[in-house]
Amino acid sequence: MNIVEKPVTTLSPDLIARFTAIVGEKYAVTDAHDLAPYLTEERNLYQGHSKLVLRPGSTAEVAAICKLASETKTALVPQGGNTGLVGGQTPHHGEVVLSLRRLDKVREVDTASNTMTCEAGVVLATAQQQADAVDRLFPLSLGAEGSCTIGGNLSTNAGGTAALAYGVARDLAVGIEVVLADGRIVSNLSKLKKDNTGYDLRDLFIGAEGTLGIITAAVLKLYPKPRAVETAFVGLASPDDALKLLELSRAEAAGTLTSFELIADICIDFCVKHGPNIRAPLDNRTPWYVLMEISSQRDDARATLEAILERGFDEGIVEDAVIAANLDQRTAFWTLREVISPAQKPEGGSIKHDVSVPVAAVPQLIAEASAAVVKLIPGCRPVPFGHLGDGNIHYNVSQPVGADQQAFLARWHDVNEVVHAIVARLGGSISAEHGIGVLKRDELPHFKDAVALDVMRTLKATLDPLNILNPGKVL
Repeated sequence: MNIVEKPVTTLSPDLIARFTAIVGEKYAVTDAHDLAPYLTEERNLYQGHSKLVLRPGSTAEVAAICKLASETKTALVPQGGNTGLVGGQTPHHGEVVLSLRRLDKVREVDTASNTMTCEAGVVLATAQQQADAVDRLFPLSLGAEGSCTIGGNLSTNAGGTAALAYGVARDLAVGIEVVLADGRIVSNLSKLKKDNTGYDLRDLFIGAEGTLGIITAAVLKLYPKPRAVETAFVGLASPDDALKLLELSRAEAAGTLTSFELIADICIDFCVKHGPNIRAPLDNRTPWYVLMEISSQRDDARATLEAILERGFDEGIVEDAVIAANLDQRTAFWTLREVISPAQKPEGGSIKHDVSVPVAAVPQLIAEASAAVVKLIPGCRPVPFGHLGDGNIHYNVSQPVGADQQAFLARWHDVNEVVHAIVARLGGSISAEHGIGVLKRDELPHFKDAVALDVMRTLKATLDPLNILNPGKVL
Protein backbone atom coordinates (compact mmCIF):
# COMPACT_ATOMS: atom_id res chain seq x y z
CA MET A 1 0.00 0.00 0.00
CA ASN A 2 1.44 3.38 -0.99
CA ILE A 3 1.07 6.67 0.85
CA VAL A 4 -0.49 8.83 -1.86
CA GLU A 5 -1.83 11.89 -0.03
CA LYS A 6 0.25 15.03 -0.37
CA PRO A 7 -0.43 17.33 2.59
CA VAL A 8 -0.50 21.12 2.51
CA THR A 9 2.77 22.87 3.29
CA THR A 10 1.86 26.36 2.02
CA LEU A 11 0.27 28.33 4.85
CA SER A 12 -2.14 31.19 4.27
CA PRO A 13 -2.27 34.09 6.77
CA ASP A 14 -5.72 32.93 7.80
CA LEU A 15 -4.53 29.39 8.53
CA ILE A 16 -1.55 30.69 10.50
CA ALA A 17 -3.97 32.78 12.56
CA ARG A 18 -6.20 29.76 13.26
CA PHE A 19 -3.24 27.68 14.47
CA THR A 20 -1.92 30.61 16.50
CA ALA A 21 -5.24 30.97 18.27
CA ILE A 22 -4.85 27.47 19.72
CA VAL A 23 -1.57 28.15 21.53
CA GLY A 24 -1.68 31.95 21.83
CA GLU A 25 0.53 34.47 20.06
CA LYS A 26 3.29 34.10 22.65
CA TYR A 27 3.76 30.47 21.70
CA ALA A 28 3.46 30.74 17.91
CA VAL A 29 6.83 31.48 16.31
CA THR A 30 6.81 33.27 12.94
CA ASP A 31 9.84 35.57 13.05
CA ALA A 32 12.66 34.32 10.80
CA HIS A 33 15.33 34.80 13.47
CA ASP A 34 13.31 32.96 16.11
CA LEU A 35 12.45 30.16 13.68
CA ALA A 36 16.10 29.40 12.86
CA PRO A 37 16.93 27.07 15.83
CA TYR A 38 14.05 24.78 14.86
CA LEU A 39 15.19 24.44 11.25
CA THR A 40 18.76 23.19 11.60
CA GLU A 41 20.14 19.99 13.13
CA GLU A 42 23.29 18.88 14.89
CA ARG A 43 25.24 17.55 11.92
CA ASN A 44 24.24 20.38 9.57
CA LEU A 45 23.22 17.79 6.99
CA TYR A 46 19.79 19.35 6.59
CA GLN A 47 18.43 22.89 6.50
CA GLY A 48 14.67 23.01 6.87
CA HIS A 49 12.19 25.80 6.24
CA SER A 50 8.88 26.71 7.85
CA LYS A 51 6.73 29.76 8.42
CA LEU A 52 5.32 28.56 11.72
CA VAL A 53 6.43 26.80 14.89
CA LEU A 54 3.72 25.98 17.41
CA ARG A 55 4.63 25.44 21.07
CA PRO A 56 1.60 23.87 22.78
CA GLY A 57 1.49 23.69 26.57
CA SER A 58 -0.87 20.75 27.00
CA THR A 59 -2.04 17.52 25.42
CA ALA A 60 -5.37 19.22 24.71
CA GLU A 61 -3.61 21.88 22.65
CA VAL A 62 -1.70 19.22 20.71
CA ALA A 63 -5.00 17.50 20.01
CA ALA A 64 -6.58 20.76 18.81
CA ILE A 65 -3.62 21.39 16.50
CA CYS A 66 -3.88 17.90 15.02
CA LYS A 67 -7.64 18.27 14.57
CA LEU A 68 -7.20 21.54 12.65
CA ALA A 69 -4.30 20.07 10.66
CA SER A 70 -6.49 17.11 9.70
CA GLU A 71 -9.39 19.38 8.66
CA THR A 72 -7.09 21.50 6.49
CA LYS A 73 -4.70 18.72 5.40
CA THR A 74 -1.76 20.65 6.87
CA ALA A 75 1.52 18.80 7.41
CA LEU A 76 3.06 18.73 10.89
CA VAL A 77 6.59 17.86 11.99
CA PRO A 78 6.80 16.94 15.70
CA GLN A 79 10.01 18.06 17.39
CA GLY A 80 11.46 17.47 20.86
CA GLY A 81 14.97 18.58 21.76
CA ASN A 82 16.01 18.69 18.08
CA THR A 83 18.94 16.34 18.72
CA GLY A 84 18.00 13.70 16.12
CA LEU A 85 20.69 12.53 13.71
CA VAL A 86 18.70 11.35 10.68
CA GLY A 87 16.69 14.44 9.73
CA GLY A 88 13.45 13.12 11.17
CA GLN A 89 12.70 16.28 13.17
CA THR A 90 13.40 18.75 10.34
CA PRO A 91 10.66 20.45 8.26
CA HIS A 92 12.05 19.76 4.80
CA HIS A 93 9.08 21.08 2.82
CA GLY A 94 7.70 23.98 4.82
CA GLU A 95 5.64 21.93 7.27
CA VAL A 96 4.40 23.41 10.55
CA VAL A 97 6.80 22.48 13.35
CA LEU A 98 5.08 21.18 16.47
CA SER A 99 7.56 21.72 19.30
CA LEU A 100 6.75 19.73 22.43
CA ARG A 101 9.30 21.36 24.72
CA ARG A 102 6.65 23.14 26.81
CA LEU A 103 5.11 19.80 27.78
CA ASP A 104 7.78 19.58 30.45
CA LYS A 105 6.00 18.41 33.59
CA VAL A 106 6.84 15.32 35.61
CA ARG A 107 3.24 14.45 36.46
CA GLU A 108 3.94 11.81 39.07
CA VAL A 109 6.69 9.76 40.67
CA ASP A 110 5.35 6.53 42.20
CA THR A 111 8.01 4.69 44.19
CA ALA A 112 5.62 1.88 45.13
CA SER A 113 5.16 0.90 41.49
CA ASN A 114 8.63 2.14 40.51
CA THR A 115 7.25 4.39 37.79
CA MET A 116 7.47 8.04 36.78
CA THR A 117 4.96 9.77 34.51
CA CYS A 118 6.62 12.40 32.32
CA GLU A 119 5.35 14.65 29.59
CA ALA A 120 7.06 14.50 26.22
CA GLY A 121 9.07 17.69 26.65
CA VAL A 122 10.81 16.62 29.86
CA VAL A 123 14.55 16.69 29.23
CA LEU A 124 16.18 13.29 29.79
CA ALA A 125 18.62 14.67 32.39
CA THR A 126 15.66 16.11 34.32
CA ALA A 127 13.97 12.70 34.36
CA GLN A 128 17.20 11.17 35.66
CA GLN A 129 17.42 13.82 38.40
CA GLN A 130 13.79 13.36 39.43
CA ALA A 131 14.38 9.64 39.81
CA ASP A 132 17.57 10.21 41.78
CA ALA A 133 15.73 12.55 44.16
CA VAL A 134 13.59 9.61 45.35
CA ASP A 135 16.50 7.16 45.49
CA ARG A 136 15.64 5.55 42.16
CA LEU A 137 17.36 5.17 38.80
CA PHE A 138 16.03 6.00 35.36
CA PRO A 139 18.76 4.25 33.36
CA LEU A 140 18.41 5.69 29.85
CA SER A 141 21.67 7.58 29.24
CA LEU A 142 22.75 9.36 26.05
CA GLY A 143 25.37 11.89 25.06
CA ALA A 144 22.58 14.42 24.36
CA GLU A 145 20.80 13.82 27.68
CA GLY A 146 21.10 17.49 28.66
CA SER A 147 18.88 18.54 25.75
CA CYS A 148 17.05 15.53 24.27
CA THR A 149 13.51 14.91 25.50
CA ILE A 150 11.51 11.92 26.65
CA GLY A 151 9.13 12.23 23.70
CA GLY A 152 12.01 12.23 21.25
CA ASN A 153 13.69 9.33 23.05
CA LEU A 154 10.54 7.24 22.70
CA SER A 155 9.76 8.35 19.16
CA THR A 156 13.20 7.20 18.00
CA ASN A 157 13.46 4.29 20.47
CA ALA A 158 16.77 5.65 21.75
CA GLY A 159 19.42 3.24 23.00
CA GLY A 160 22.46 4.57 24.84
CA THR A 161 25.20 3.24 27.05
CA ALA A 162 23.05 1.31 29.55
CA ALA A 163 21.00 -0.70 27.03
CA LEU A 164 23.12 -3.77 27.81
CA ALA A 165 21.50 -4.08 31.23
CA TYR A 166 18.25 -2.13 31.02
CA GLY A 167 17.23 -2.23 27.38
CA VAL A 168 16.33 0.59 24.98
CA ALA A 169 13.66 3.28 25.36
CA ARG A 170 10.89 0.86 24.35
CA ASP A 171 11.84 -1.41 27.25
CA LEU A 172 11.66 1.49 29.71
CA ALA A 173 8.11 2.62 28.93
CA VAL A 174 5.11 1.03 30.65
CA GLY A 175 2.38 3.17 29.11
CA ILE A 176 2.02 6.18 26.81
CA GLU A 177 -0.35 8.96 25.86
CA VAL A 178 -0.60 9.67 22.13
CA VAL A 179 -2.45 12.20 19.99
CA LEU A 180 -3.59 10.74 16.67
CA ALA A 181 -3.58 12.57 13.35
CA ASP A 182 -7.28 13.46 13.64
CA GLY A 183 -6.87 14.88 17.15
CA ARG A 184 -8.16 11.93 19.15
CA ILE A 185 -6.16 11.03 22.25
CA VAL A 186 -5.08 7.48 23.07
CA SER A 187 -4.83 7.59 26.86
CA ASN A 188 -2.86 4.56 27.94
CA LEU A 189 -0.79 5.84 30.86
CA SER A 190 -0.90 2.47 32.57
CA LYS A 191 1.45 1.37 35.34
CA LEU A 192 0.47 -2.27 35.00
CA LYS A 193 3.01 -5.00 34.33
CA LYS A 194 0.21 -7.36 33.37
CA ASP A 195 -2.53 -6.19 31.02
CA ASN A 196 -3.74 -8.56 28.30
CA THR A 197 -6.74 -6.54 27.14
CA GLY A 198 -6.14 -6.74 23.43
CA TYR A 199 -3.40 -5.26 21.24
CA ASP A 200 -0.53 -3.50 22.99
CA LEU A 201 -0.60 -0.17 21.14
CA ARG A 202 2.35 1.23 23.10
CA ASP A 203 4.99 -0.41 20.93
CA LEU A 204 3.24 0.73 17.77
CA PHE A 205 4.03 4.38 18.45
CA ILE A 206 7.43 3.98 20.11
CA GLY A 207 10.08 4.10 17.39
CA ALA A 208 7.63 5.39 14.76
CA GLU A 209 9.35 8.82 14.65
CA GLY A 210 6.07 10.71 14.94
CA THR A 211 4.63 9.27 11.73
CA LEU A 212 1.72 7.41 13.36
CA GLY A 213 0.89 9.66 16.31
CA ILE A 214 2.43 12.25 18.60
CA ILE A 215 3.57 10.96 22.00
CA THR A 216 2.64 13.56 24.65
CA ALA A 217 3.39 11.65 27.87
CA ALA A 218 4.69 8.31 29.11
CA VAL A 219 4.89 6.16 32.21
CA LEU A 220 8.54 5.19 32.62
CA LYS A 221 10.14 2.37 34.59
CA LEU A 222 12.34 3.18 37.56
CA TYR A 223 14.89 0.89 39.19
CA PRO A 224 16.53 0.69 42.60
CA LYS A 225 19.47 3.06 42.74
CA PRO A 226 22.77 1.13 42.75
CA ARG A 227 24.68 1.30 46.01
CA ALA A 228 28.02 0.72 44.35
CA VAL A 229 29.24 1.65 40.87
CA GLU A 230 32.73 0.72 39.68
CA THR A 231 34.20 1.80 36.34
CA ALA A 232 37.28 0.60 34.48
CA PHE A 233 39.13 1.68 31.36
CA VAL A 234 40.78 -1.34 29.77
CA GLY A 235 43.40 -1.63 27.03
CA LEU A 236 43.27 -4.55 24.58
CA ALA A 237 44.88 -5.70 21.36
CA SER A 238 41.76 -6.34 19.28
CA PRO A 239 37.95 -6.42 19.11
CA ASP A 240 38.24 -10.21 19.44
CA ASP A 241 39.86 -9.73 22.84
CA ALA A 242 37.14 -7.23 23.75
CA LEU A 243 34.54 -9.87 22.91
CA LYS A 244 36.35 -12.39 25.11
CA LEU A 245 36.41 -9.86 27.94
CA LEU A 246 32.68 -9.28 27.49
CA GLU A 247 31.96 -13.01 27.77
CA LEU A 248 34.18 -13.26 30.84
CA SER A 249 32.51 -10.20 32.41
CA ARG A 250 29.02 -11.55 31.83
CA ALA A 251 29.97 -14.83 33.47
CA GLU A 252 31.48 -13.13 36.52
CA ALA A 253 29.18 -10.12 36.93
CA ALA A 254 25.91 -11.49 35.57
CA GLY A 255 23.24 -8.77 35.65
CA THR A 256 25.49 -6.23 37.37
CA LEU A 257 27.42 -5.48 34.15
CA THR A 258 25.68 -2.27 33.06
CA SER A 259 27.95 -0.81 30.37
CA PHE A 260 30.54 -2.19 27.98
CA GLU A 261 31.78 0.33 25.41
CA LEU A 262 34.32 -0.48 22.68
CA ILE A 263 36.65 2.34 21.61
CA ALA A 264 39.33 2.37 18.90
CA ASP A 265 42.64 4.09 19.66
CA ILE A 266 42.03 6.68 16.93
CA CYS A 267 39.12 7.91 19.06
CA ILE A 268 41.55 8.58 21.91
CA ASP A 269 43.79 10.50 19.50
CA PHE A 270 40.93 12.73 18.37
CA CYS A 271 39.64 13.30 21.91
CA VAL A 272 43.04 14.22 23.35
CA LYS A 273 43.73 16.49 20.39
CA HIS A 274 40.38 18.27 20.25
CA GLY A 275 38.49 17.60 23.49
CA PRO A 276 38.46 20.01 26.46
CA ASN A 277 41.06 18.89 29.00
CA ILE A 278 40.96 15.27 27.84
CA ARG A 279 43.89 12.98 28.58
CA ALA A 280 44.44 9.34 27.73
CA PRO A 281 43.29 7.19 30.69
CA LEU A 282 46.15 4.68 30.30
CA ASP A 283 49.87 5.43 30.19
CA ASN A 284 50.41 2.58 27.74
CA ARG A 285 48.45 3.02 24.52
CA THR A 286 46.83 -0.05 22.97
CA PRO A 287 44.96 -0.49 19.66
CA TRP A 288 41.57 -0.91 21.38
CA TYR A 289 39.88 -0.07 24.66
CA VAL A 290 36.81 -1.00 26.65
CA LEU A 291 35.02 1.30 29.06
CA MET A 292 33.09 -1.00 31.37
CA GLU A 293 30.95 -0.48 34.41
CA ILE A 294 29.47 -2.67 37.12
CA SER A 295 26.54 -1.47 39.26
CA SER A 296 25.42 -3.42 42.30
CA GLN A 297 23.04 -3.21 45.24
CA ARG A 298 25.73 -4.78 47.38
CA ASP A 299 29.29 -3.75 48.20
CA ASP A 300 30.89 -6.36 45.96
CA ALA A 301 31.18 -4.33 42.74
CA ARG A 302 34.85 -3.47 43.25
CA ALA A 303 35.81 -7.04 44.08
CA THR A 304 33.89 -8.34 41.07
CA LEU A 305 35.54 -5.88 38.71
CA GLU A 306 39.00 -6.65 40.09
CA ALA A 307 38.38 -10.37 39.66
CA ILE A 308 37.32 -9.87 36.03
CA LEU A 309 40.40 -7.82 35.20
CA GLU A 310 42.74 -10.19 37.04
CA ARG A 311 41.39 -13.12 35.07
CA GLY A 312 41.63 -11.04 31.90
CA PHE A 313 45.33 -10.43 32.57
CA ASP A 314 45.95 -14.09 33.39
CA GLU A 315 44.31 -15.24 30.15
CA GLY A 316 46.22 -12.74 28.02
CA ILE A 317 43.08 -10.79 27.09
CA VAL A 318 43.79 -7.54 28.95
CA GLU A 319 46.99 -5.57 28.26
CA ASP A 320 46.43 -2.69 30.68
CA ALA A 321 43.61 -1.39 32.87
CA VAL A 322 42.74 1.22 35.46
CA ILE A 323 39.76 1.27 37.82
CA ALA A 324 38.38 4.73 38.60
CA ALA A 325 39.65 5.71 42.04
CA ASN A 326 36.97 8.34 42.64
CA LEU A 327 33.97 10.07 41.09
CA ASP A 328 36.15 12.61 39.26
CA GLN A 329 38.10 9.88 37.49
CA ARG A 330 34.89 8.02 36.59
CA THR A 331 33.48 11.25 35.19
CA ALA A 332 36.66 11.75 33.16
CA PHE A 333 36.30 8.28 31.62
CA TRP A 334 32.71 8.94 30.59
CA THR A 335 33.49 12.46 29.38
CA LEU A 336 36.04 10.99 26.99
CA ARG A 337 33.40 8.58 25.70
CA GLU A 338 30.92 11.42 25.15
CA VAL A 339 33.48 13.62 23.39
CA ILE A 340 34.24 11.04 20.68
CA SER A 341 31.56 12.33 18.32
CA PRO A 342 32.30 16.08 18.53
CA ALA A 343 36.05 15.41 18.46
CA GLN A 344 35.69 14.06 14.92
CA LYS A 345 34.46 17.39 13.54
CA PRO A 346 37.85 19.19 13.53
CA GLU A 347 39.27 16.26 11.55
CA GLY A 348 37.03 17.18 8.58
CA GLY A 349 34.25 15.23 6.96
CA SER A 350 32.88 12.19 8.75
CA ILE A 351 30.54 9.63 7.19
CA LYS A 352 28.43 8.05 9.92
CA HIS A 353 26.92 4.61 10.43
CA ASP A 354 24.68 3.57 13.31
CA VAL A 355 24.53 -0.18 12.81
CA SER A 356 24.04 -3.34 14.83
CA VAL A 357 25.00 -6.95 14.28
CA PRO A 358 24.88 -10.03 16.52
CA VAL A 359 27.41 -9.38 19.30
CA ALA A 360 29.65 -12.25 18.18
CA ALA A 361 29.91 -10.69 14.70
CA VAL A 362 31.20 -7.27 15.84
CA PRO A 363 34.91 -8.08 15.27
CA GLN A 364 34.12 -9.37 11.78
CA LEU A 365 32.06 -6.27 11.00
CA ILE A 366 34.89 -3.96 12.01
CA ALA A 367 37.56 -5.92 10.13
CA GLU A 368 35.58 -6.28 6.90
CA ALA A 369 34.17 -2.76 6.90
CA SER A 370 37.58 -1.20 7.57
CA ALA A 371 39.15 -3.11 4.70
CA ALA A 372 36.28 -2.21 2.39
CA VAL A 373 36.15 1.53 3.06
CA VAL A 374 39.91 1.97 2.85
CA LYS A 375 39.85 0.17 -0.49
CA LEU A 376 37.01 2.42 -1.65
CA ILE A 377 38.65 5.66 -0.44
CA PRO A 378 42.39 5.19 0.14
CA GLY A 379 43.61 7.11 3.15
CA CYS A 380 40.23 7.38 4.85
CA ARG A 381 40.26 6.72 8.58
CA PRO A 382 37.76 4.32 10.17
CA VAL A 383 36.63 5.50 13.62
CA PRO A 384 34.61 2.64 15.15
CA PHE A 385 33.23 2.84 18.68
CA GLY A 386 30.05 2.01 20.53
CA HIS A 387 28.02 -0.43 22.52
CA LEU A 388 29.73 -3.79 22.12
CA GLY A 389 27.49 -5.27 24.82
CA ASP A 390 24.44 -5.04 22.54
CA GLY A 391 26.16 -5.21 19.13
CA ASN A 392 25.58 -1.53 18.24
CA ILE A 393 28.65 0.03 16.66
CA HIS A 394 28.91 3.62 15.47
CA TYR A 395 31.10 2.87 12.50
CA ASN A 396 32.26 6.31 11.42
CA VAL A 397 34.74 7.11 8.66
CA SER A 398 36.82 10.29 8.74
CA GLN A 399 38.19 11.84 5.58
CA PRO A 400 41.82 11.32 4.52
CA VAL A 401 44.15 13.94 6.02
CA GLY A 402 44.21 16.99 3.76
CA ALA A 403 41.37 15.78 1.53
CA ASP A 404 38.61 18.04 0.25
CA GLN A 405 35.77 17.76 2.77
CA GLN A 406 32.88 18.24 0.36
CA ALA A 407 34.34 15.80 -2.15
CA PHE A 408 34.66 13.23 0.63
CA LEU A 409 31.12 13.78 1.92
CA ALA A 410 29.83 13.40 -1.64
CA ARG A 411 30.84 9.74 -1.28
CA TRP A 412 28.41 9.27 1.65
CA HIS A 413 26.10 6.96 -0.29
CA ASP A 414 29.00 4.95 -1.70
CA VAL A 415 30.48 4.34 1.75
CA ASN A 416 27.04 3.53 3.22
CA GLU A 417 26.44 1.01 0.45
CA VAL A 418 29.67 -0.82 1.21
CA VAL A 419 29.23 -0.86 4.99
CA HIS A 420 25.52 -1.67 4.97
CA ALA A 421 26.06 -4.59 2.61
CA ILE A 422 28.42 -6.14 5.16
CA VAL A 423 25.95 -5.42 7.97
CA ALA A 424 23.14 -7.11 6.05
CA ARG A 425 25.26 -10.18 5.28
CA LEU A 426 26.03 -10.51 9.00
CA GLY A 427 22.33 -10.40 9.88
CA GLY A 428 22.40 -6.86 11.23
CA SER A 429 20.45 -3.61 11.02
CA ILE A 430 21.32 -0.35 9.24
CA SER A 431 19.77 1.64 12.10
CA ALA A 432 20.41 0.51 15.65
CA GLU A 433 19.28 3.51 17.69
CA HIS A 434 19.13 6.72 15.62
CA GLY A 435 16.09 5.86 13.50
CA ILE A 436 15.40 6.16 9.76
CA GLY A 437 14.18 9.73 9.24
CA VAL A 438 15.10 10.84 5.74
CA LEU A 439 18.77 9.86 5.93
CA LYS A 440 18.05 6.14 5.56
CA ARG A 441 14.51 6.24 4.17
CA ASP A 442 15.45 5.35 0.60
CA GLU A 443 17.72 2.54 1.79
CA LEU A 444 15.09 0.93 3.99
CA PRO A 445 13.31 -1.02 1.20
CA HIS A 446 16.60 -2.73 0.33
CA PHE A 447 17.06 -4.06 3.87
CA LYS A 448 13.57 -4.43 5.35
CA ASP A 449 11.45 -7.51 4.73
CA ALA A 450 9.02 -6.62 1.92
CA VAL A 451 5.96 -7.91 3.77
CA ALA A 452 6.95 -6.08 6.95
CA LEU A 453 7.39 -2.89 4.94
CA ASP A 454 3.94 -3.33 3.40
CA VAL A 455 2.43 -3.76 6.87
CA MET A 456 4.17 -0.54 7.94
CA ARG A 457 2.64 1.30 4.97
CA THR A 458 -0.78 -0.13 5.82
CA LEU A 459 -0.51 1.09 9.41
CA LYS A 460 0.56 4.55 8.24
CA ALA A 461 -2.35 4.79 5.79
CA THR A 462 -4.81 3.63 8.47
CA LEU A 463 -3.70 5.91 11.29
CA ASP A 464 -2.71 8.89 9.13
CA PRO A 465 -4.71 8.63 5.89
CA LEU A 466 -4.02 12.26 4.97
CA ASN A 467 -0.26 11.79 5.54
CA ILE A 468 0.00 14.90 7.72
CA LEU A 469 2.23 13.48 10.49
CA ASN A 470 5.92 13.87 9.65
CA PRO A 471 5.35 13.13 5.93
CA GLY A 472 8.27 11.73 3.98
CA LYS A 473 9.98 10.31 7.05
CA VAL A 474 10.66 6.56 7.47
CA LEU A 475 8.41 5.65 4.49
